[in-house]
Amino acid sequence: MGILGVSKRAEAALLTAVHDPRVDVVMALSPTSRVWCNVGPGHDGERLPYRSSWTWWEQPLPFVPMDDSWTATQPSSGPIAIRGWYELSEETFGHLVPPPEIPVEKARADLLLVAGGDDAMWPSLPFAEQLAQRRRSAGAQVRLVARHDAGHRPCLPGESPASPSPHFQYGGTPEADALLGAAAWPHILDALGSGA
Repeated sequence: MGILGVSKRAEAALLTAVHDPRVDVVMALSPTSRVWCNVGPGHDGERLPYRSSWTWWEQPLPFVPMDDSWTATQPSSGPIAIRGWYELSEETFGHLVPPPEIPVEKARADLLLVAGGDDAMWPSLPFAEQLAQRRRSAGAQVRLVARHDAGHRPCLPGESPASPSPHFQYGGTPEADALLGAAAWPHILDALGSGA
């Protein structure tokens, strides 16, 4: 079984591979290396208090909450970059025990990571590098495809560029995002052909 996820869905894909040995390959685009809190209202309709986005056997996984002392540096009238919010939250709450890291070193699945260094949503390239380091330290295979000028939304061949968000900046440029997608595409096809 193969799973491809982008952003928050990449978080879900990685966690699924950690907990379910049936997963053969994960392709995580713009991933995180941590389990994060809910983004928006939970099942009860409330946004706060923050809670884990994910459960396993009905038990919430350890997670990083958001540090609400963060404020956007851009004017409030247009889309904002929230990468700094994630970086501040990681700095503020990174010491939590148990650690809210995604333990990819425990996953049986092959792992392909795709990330842009100009991601304005969260620091997906540093997160991908952390995931890759954990895999390598455990002697497990990992492939990392990156472009330092690409943003949060790699554009795979045949896809249209991501539509601008009225709320958030994605970073990168359409050209850099397309180049990252084109560089990742043969690895995605190979991963699906060999693992799933």
